[in-house]
Amino acid sequence: MLNDPRTVRITGDDIAAVFRRADDADAERRPTDRRDGPVPEAYVWCNLTSGNGTRALWLLLLPFMVVNLAHWMRPTARGRGRLVRLYGLLVRLAGLSLTVLFVAAACEVALDLAAWQCAGTHACAARHSWLGFLSPEASDGGWWSLPGRRLALAALVPTALTGLLWYLSLRTWSAYESQQPMAHEIEPEEPEEEAGPTALGRPGFWYGRRLVARLRAAHTAAGLLTVAATVGSAAARHDRAPGGPAALGVLGPLLEAALFACAAVVVWVVCRRGRTDRRLDGELDTRVVRLLPLAALALLVLTLVYAGWQRPGWESAGRLSGDATFGAITLAQGLLVIVLAAVAHALYRSAPDRRAAMRGLAGPAVAMLACALGGVMSGGVAQRVSDWLDGTGASIPGPPVVLTWQASVIPPLLVLLLGLCGWLARRAWRIARDERATVAHEFPDEAGDPARTRRIAYARAVAALTDRAPRIVAVTSAATLLLGAGALVGALTTDRTPGQAAQGTYAVVHGAAETAQALGSWLIGLGFLLFVTWGRRAYKDASARRTIGILWDVGTFWPRAAHPFAPPCYAERAVPDLTWRIETWTRSTGGRLVLSGHSQGSVLAAAAAWQLTPATRNRVALLTYGSPLERLYGRWFPAHFGPAALGALHQEVDCWRNLHRLTDPIGGPVRLPGDRGPGVDRPPLGDPLAYGRTEAHPLPAPILGHSDYQADPAFAEERRRLLARLRPEVPAPRHPGEPDGGVRSGSGAPIP
Repeated sequence: MLNDPRTVRITGDDIAAVFRRADDADAERRPTDRRDGPVPEAYVWCNLTSGNGTRALWLLLLPFMVVNLAHWMRPTARGRGRLVRLYGLLVRLAGLSLTVLFVAAACEVALDLAAWQCAGTHACAARHSWLGFLSPEASDGGWWSLPGRRLALAALVPTALTGLLWYLSLRTWSAYESQQPMAHEIEPEEPEEEAGPTALGRPGFWYGRRLVARLRAAHTAAGLLTVAATVGSAAARHDRAPGGPAALGVLGPLLEAALFACAAVVVWVVCRRGRTDRRLDGELDTRVVRLLPLAALALLVLTLVYAGWQRPGWESAGRLSGDATFGAITLAQGLLVIVLAAVAHALYRSAPDRRAAMRGLAGPAVAMLACALGGVMSGGVAQRVSDWLDGTGASIPGPPVVLTWQASVIPPLLVLLLGLCGWLARRAWRIARDERATVAHEFPDEAGDPARTRRIAYARAVAALTDRAPRIVAVTSAATLLLGAGALVGALTTDRTPGQAAQGTYAVVHGAAETAQALGSWLIGLGFLLFVTWGRRAYKDASARRTIGILWDVGTFWPRAAHPFAPPCYAERAVPDLTWRIETWTRSTGGRLVLSGHSQGSVLAAAAAWQLTPATRNRVALLTYGSPLERLYGRWFPAHFGPAALGALHQEVDCWRNLHRLTDPIGGPVRLPGDRGPGVDRPPLGDPLAYGRTEAHPLPAPILGHSDYQADPAFAEERRRLLARLRPEVPAPRHPGEPDGGVRSGSGAPIP
């Protein structure tokens, strides 16, 4: 970034820091000795997303991250403050359902498949000696062989998982998100739609401690209550049978009522309060944060004692209540997504934005995909563990029927995805065909090279496919919702697997059902194994970890507003870092600066600029290149990066220039409306820099795409113009289409 092997850290730590060239370390103290030109600084934040090997374990939290994204994909609203709050509430409830699903899957594996089914079946327990002390036959009626005690012991697994999620959320908050932004004036309370073009400039936007702590307590309690309900429902079902113990028959309903009351409190805590970002909110709801998880833990302990009590004649048979549990979760998630879509549509109609992805329905679509991803991961774990425990036999009933139905819809969904890939390939071929003529027209003086022309045209065509992503997500999400609904109806109405339910029908129907069931089970298991393998490889391989870091760049840019167990938000560390550095440097030196950012760094640059005081913001020029500000963020997060927000940023900073290429699949123009667009966006840069061999490029120039914008002479030219406009002693001539701005001196701060 600094083009010098000798660099020093000016400020920061091993996670994120500001660097300079060694010769510029004390440039402010030697103004007369400093070489002509600005002092470049580099803010390095890559360790926030792709640091040590433990980051690979964050892949297991992928559904939580995706549902958190849905919260920020809200359409721009006008005059719909209540609907805005309802939108956030629905996404938080969807996030809560994913936590319950995650813990329920662990309960299915540890309690149902292992402790209830396998340990209670002699043939299965005989194949796994480590279950011998839980088996009534192998242990000769040992103390742990009673069904309730087996369940109580196995409950330690999902309980430990819930505790691990709580610990990771607390630890990552302390490590990444506990940095307080600079103090701002408290904004007056006003309707959401009148609070400015974007919330990213509010004082408390990058400090969500209060909400995260509340959600962490609620989700931890929900996980513990899920474990308690799984154990307690099995014991209570036995106690309600004729001839059951009278005392336990009374205690069971009391415990169930207490669990229901605590669950109602959890839902109330999740629904009661959203984000408070108009001020830097350092308060904590101490009672909720401390008492709610402790109350849930106390109920869990009481439930385990209740289930472990001696019950003569109680034997484990069949399955636990997994079908009802997973069916209820699936139904609740489907209803939440449908209502969320209705709310998003109403918000979009209040302020239509033709560039918004899926006409404002991106949030509900992504929430649906998060729920589907959670279902696939849950079903994959249950199916693989069932196959491992049972082998090729049929000694245990296996996972719930609803999970088998959900696995059976994966093959038709994959067929649909293959069709979409074919459509994309055809679309790319047609775009490449049209681009070949355009490329030939752009290089009229060059000798024709058909292969070279095809490569350039193909690179442009592939880059253009990024703009088709909303359609792919829309079709996939709608198909997932319909297929999931069909799977739920089939499981509830037949209570049998698809192959069994299709018996007695046409041969082709029965064959298709059997094939979908077998193939779906295999695919869901394969997907889970590939997922674990990828995570293991990323744990050991730094390059693979960087690939995951690219995914995390977008997914963890946003604060944890919908799910506290999502991977930590690196921007809650990076944006305050940049804001503090810019504010303190300009205050101490009186200088001006060019804030330049590439790719996701341009998003951080914009977010930091919004957090600056107006006086400091007027001393900053922006240079963005390969920027997804409008192409990705403006379309998928219109309430925060829409045309009004980007237009306001253009007016508030001193000046702004943006570079992009037609071969770049990520970056693009900012597309400000009216005559402001040309003032920010430079016409697309040529890529490659030379079509054939020239004196400047004796070897074939590569197609750069999203990388190495600094190699283009246009980059140095635009940076020179911005510096000239910021430098008071050298007035710069106005160029047509350039934004208005002062002429000032400053320092550069590139962001990767």
